[in-house]
Amino acid sequence: MKKIQYYNLQNFRSIPQMSSVSETVKRDIEIVGRALPFKTNNYVIDELIDWENAETDPIFTLNFPRRGMLSKTQFSAIEKLLDTNADPKTLAAEIEKIRLSLNPNPAGQKYDVPTLGEIKLKGIQHKYPETVLFFPSQGQTCHAYCTFCFRWPQFSGMNELKFAMKEADLLFKYLKTKKKATDILFTGGDPMVMTASILETYLLPLLAPEFNHITSIRIGSKALAYWPYRFLTDDDSLQILQLFRKIVDSGKSLSFQAHFNHPRELTTVAVKQAIDKIHSTGAKIRTQSPLLRNINDKPELWVEMWSKQVELGLIPYYMFVARDTGAKAYFEIPLEKCWNIFRQAYRQVSGLCRTARGAVMSDHAGKIQVLGVTEVRGEKVFVLRFIQARNPAWVQIPFFAQYDPKATWFNQLKPAFGEEKFFFENERGVVPITKPFMFE
Repeated sequence: MKKIQYYNLQNFRSIPQMSSVSETVKRDIEIVGRALPFKTNNYVIDELIDWENAETDPIFTLNFPRRGMLSKTQFSAIEKLLDTNADPKTLAAEIEKIRLSLNPNPAGQKYDVPTLGEIKLKGIQHKYPETVLFFPSQGQTCHAYCTFCFRWPQFSGMNELKFAMKEADLLFKYLKTKKKATDILFTGGDPMVMTASILETYLLPLLAPEFNHITSIRIGSKALAYWPYRFLTDDDSLQILQLFRKIVDSGKSLSFQAHFNHPRELTTVAVKQAIDKIHSTGAKIRTQSPLLRNINDKPELWVEMWSKQVELGLIPYYMFVARDTGAKAYFEIPLEKCWNIFRQAYRQVSGLCRTARGAVMSDHAGKIQVLGVTEVRGEKVFVLRFIQARNPAWVQIPFFAQYDPKATWFNQLKPAFGEEKFFFENERGVVPITKPFMFE
């Protein structure tokens, strides 16, 4: 029976395979890992990383902080303080300054927190009328941390920026008032780090008649990629699977939103067995990943990944653009290249793989898809559309932005054809915020 063992900044040098990694890279890990969260485990170490080529290996880079994940100035500032044995308060203050400069809460997330009477529900986001996100406090960690993670403040001790809530009763009271909400997404962190018993306290009450309007339960998780033994040999694996079966048998849809960033994460015996276990409960598994430089920025990798997912019975769902936060500068790809990677991969796969949508930015205004680059009225432009939006009336309306070969995120784009603002912006160029508590 395989048991999880964690490695972090304090003990990563004890990993036997680290002997193949240079002292320079180890030192980089120790410096960057002060500002960005770092944790991995024995499954990733033993079964996923190619240690003969560790320093260029994508899975190694997905787990271990690298020098380019901070700017030269930020890296040098931490390095100097460590080298001079600066007092802990000085070091902590510098790290906090660096973290705050990395856009820790992108896409206006702080505006998506609803209220219940006088209570601010810091563990809930409600950006779209039909979908409520819930951040259970016991699930605000992961089996291993992705270096690109856009929710990295959850794991960095930045409590004032953390989304989390323990009170299940408040969640249920809120959902009872939102009859137009049909979907609830449990996210984090990773809900699958919770014990089955704790997960049951959040999920089983949703099967009661007063929640008949909640027809779909989603669980966002990286567990299949980073700890598939969660569904195989953990002490409560069977209880987890029984819980999934109860949800499906109740008539609700259960969707496991799996994060796979590289084809290698789909190759082990353990992940294939875990997928079969989840499927045996009647749950569906949908897959998503950001498009990441140094990790999966080649069309052939997405062809391989989507094809393998369909072969395993998974449903390709989203190819995201890397969020504008944390180590984005290390992973970001120009929007035009994102679009080209998506379309080159998309045209090489069967219709069963073409459930994937990309390249998509989860921006403040909504999920914006890059449909292409073309010329209109003699002007080269990006063609864009919302596939989800704060205002449902915006969905599926094509709109245009000036072509910018360097743009990597929506906030770097300007309206085409001399327009002062995009159609969904107000006269000040600010996206109107639909207050979550207005969703009935």
